[in-house]
Amino acid sequence: MDITIGVQNLARELVVETDQTAADVTSAVREAIADGGVLELTDSRGRTILVPTATIGYVEVGSTEQAKVGFGAL
Repeated sequence: MDITIGVQNLARELVVETDQTAADVTSAVREAIADGGVLELTDSRGRTILVPTATIGYVEVGSTEQAKVGFGAL
């Protein structure tokens, strides 16, 4: 699943691919914002991403459904 994080005063978005569920990511974001601390996520390679919640503009949690590739006849 892809997670896109918009960071204030940064032209590019942070895109993180993770194996966590949407519910886990949403819970982690809510807890970090409520605490006013740091959002901590683990990507699909096992790396840890830390983002101070004071700089988060938005968080977009993508779907777990894979995009379909190919041609189909209707």
